[in-house]
Amino acid sequence: MAVDYEKLGVFYLGREYDAVKAALREGLVLYDSRDLTTHAVCVGMTGSGKTGLCLALLEEAAIDGVPAICIDPKGDLTNLLLTFPNLAPGDFEPWIDASEAARQNMSPAQLAAQTAERWKTGLADTQQTPERITKLRAAVDLAIYTPGAQHGLPLSVLRSLDAPPAEIIADETAFAERINAVSSGLLTLAGIAADPMQSRETILVANILDYTWRSGASLDIAGLIAAIRKPAIEKVGALDLETFYPARERTALAMSINNLLASPSFSAWTKGEPLDAQRLLFTPEGKPRVAIISIAHLSDAERMFIVTLLLNEVIAWMRRQSGTSSLRAIVYMDEIFGYFPPIANPPSKQPMLTLLKQGRAFGVGCVLATQNPVDLDYKGLSNAGTWFIGRLQTERDRDRVIDGLASALPGGIDRDQLAPMMAALTQRVFLMRNVHEDAPVLMKSRWALSYLRGPLTGPEIAKLMAPRKAAIAASPATGQLAASIATVAATKPVLPASLPEYFTAATQGTGPISYQPRVMGIAKLHFVDSALGMDQWQTSTRLAPLSDDGKEVLWSEAQVFGELKPRLMRTGAVDASYAELPAAAMRDATAAAWSKSLGSALYESARALVLVCDALKVSSKPGESEGDFRARLALAVREKRDAQTTALRNKYAPKLTSLQDGIRRAQEKSERERSQLSHQKLNTVISIGATVLGALFGRKAISAGNMGRATTAARSASRIGRESQDVDRAEENQQTLAKRLADLQTELDREIESLGRVLDPASIAVRSVQLSPRKSDIAVGEIALVWTAWRRGADGFPVAAYESA
Repeated sequence: MAVDYEKLGVFYLGREYDAVKAALREGLVLYDSRDLTTHAVCVGMTGSGKTGLCLALLEEAAIDGVPAICIDPKGDLTNLLLTFPNLAPGDFEPWIDASEAARQNMSPAQLAAQTAERWKTGLADTQQTPERITKLRAAVDLAIYTPGAQHGLPLSVLRSLDAPPAEIIADETAFAERINAVSSGLLTLAGIAADPMQSRETILVANILDYTWRSGASLDIAGLIAAIRKPAIEKVGALDLETFYPARERTALAMSINNLLASPSFSAWTKGEPLDAQRLLFTPEGKPRVAIISIAHLSDAERMFIVTLLLNEVIAWMRRQSGTSSLRAIVYMDEIFGYFPPIANPPSKQPMLTLLKQGRAFGVGCVLATQNPVDLDYKGLSNAGTWFIGRLQTERDRDRVIDGLASALPGGIDRDQLAPMMAALTQRVFLMRNVHEDAPVLMKSRWALSYLRGPLTGPEIAKLMAPRKAAIAASPATGQLAASIATVAATKPVLPASLPEYFTAATQGTGPISYQPRVMGIAKLHFVDSALGMDQWQTSTRLAPLSDDGKEVLWSEAQVFGELKPRLMRTGAVDASYAELPAAAMRDATAAAWSKSLGSALYESARALVLVCDALKVSSKPGESEGDFRARLALAVREKRDAQTTALRNKYAPKLTSLQDGIRRAQEKSERERSQLSHQKLNTVISIGATVLGALFGRKAISAGNMGRATTAARSASRIGRESQDVDRAEENQQTLAKRLADLQTELDREIESLGRVLDPASIAVRSVQLSPRKSDIAVGEIALVWTAWRRGADGFPVAAYESA
């Protein structure tokens, strides 16, 4: 049977299921991607097929170009990278569990062949072809991150202590949530009970973060330890600092966190890509990414730490985006047991609740899954619009889910309807309740495109990510400066009062820190182009080395940052060494001279590369990379596509409804005509029978009554012919209307398909325009000296220990 499920903004999840007959129905279960902006919850015991359904949902989103951040506490989501378009046994064999093969009295090669055949059959049975696997692999970038370990791509979490963006600080609620999450998460990682309302430790750290971030500075772990011992604050609430938390006890707290910093295993948390939602959702080129954050190898405290930080990073990213009704991104968590309980308040709960409440406005859809429905905060999950309910282990679990649905869904539910449906669930059969649909649906999930091998081990993840790591290692180190460490001094040089100084955090490597001087210049540049309707101010920060004699700043060799100052600190690391600073750099007139030279350098070299999409009449924002611009274009295309698809459906809706009504009336008429024909046949048989009987048993062989009955029987037989013709005409009319309906639906599908080709994000043309500022449009702001952190590499040469971009 040919099926058509490759529709714009539609996810093919499976087929409708008849529980009474235990058989599939004809209807496909097609899920509107926009429905996911009201979030989804999936519950089901082990073996229910929950993982397969959720992976199918992620696969459909990926094919549609929707990026996702997936938190994977068990290791199942790594299966998304096991996609084999050829479905060859040799593709499956490296991932076959040898012990499983032995249990089945097979060799790994034999089990691989059997598995490959099973995947071919499963895909064919759900009307899917291997080309869909190719399409999935081409649509998104798939990556596995392993924070705190080196199996997958490493992920540095130290940016969590950086000052948040200005819009977060301006939002008191968001700012408080960020502070509580970071302080609670960090102390939980250090093994310290962290209650935001009762714990002195959490309150102290929260106050330190509040003071530091509001002043525009950032911290690293070492800076936080120093701030705990000697805080810049004098009061906590109404109490003075010593009364609230005496110095000796603060030292004990600082030692506890220092033990965390000193732990050899903690260095793994400081390496790799920074924890940045934009980088996790999109590649530098703007290609959507499915980022799997694997945390199966971590302890419970470490898992809570990374989940809390990650959710807060997503919230901060989300609040910087524009509003949309289309699905922009997905946040998926495979097992929320313990992270969203009904009574307790772990650090992860508040940011998860914030995402559920506010994500819809920004097009961020949350998908939460669990096999433990008893330990869920169903009141918090009242924001979830779609529920996928699989087979549950106990009647108590079913009752708990029904109670949750009753409180979560508007208008409640029909318990008498849902209870028997839930009791009839089998493997891969789910009850889907979507608030955007009229009634619940029983469905059987489609076959996953990915090979559902089960949790992957660390070495297996390393094997999957080895090509990616090799490519990263082979690329030039971004922003690394080719410089050698100069003669160092034990103490920091004294700068003139007119020259501010800052320090970068040491986020990479281990070992002693040596600070090298760089000059930071912040400038605003005004770029205007009336033809493009362009009027943009860009704020740019440059970090440049000094000439050997210190008389000049080498602005042509500067690193360029969109924003740097919020990541800088006021104090440096303890026991660090400092490079000598040329005498010329320590004069009072230094800052003014550097400011003037920066203005001249910017006039000569500063250019704004503006990307323009004429089709959508959209241009890039100040400092926006091409990858980020293309990611924004993809959403704009999806919004336009969704709007035009809706308009098309609305345009065709009256005609489709009219034809459907006509078919219904024709069907009713056909049934009436058939009923009348059946009734007429019965009357005729009775009439003819009466005539025959009268002729056989009447007192006279031929009588007037017999003649009349014979005439009536003849007329009845004639009416049968007319009634038969009426039935034929009614059925013919019904078939004609059905064909017109099918033709109209085909016409609508063709227009939508054509729309998809026109509004394909991959084919949207972008051109670049280079703009130069006028001298009067360059305003140089703060000039400061920044001590950048360096360490010696394995080869003995210096390497930058700070983030270069």
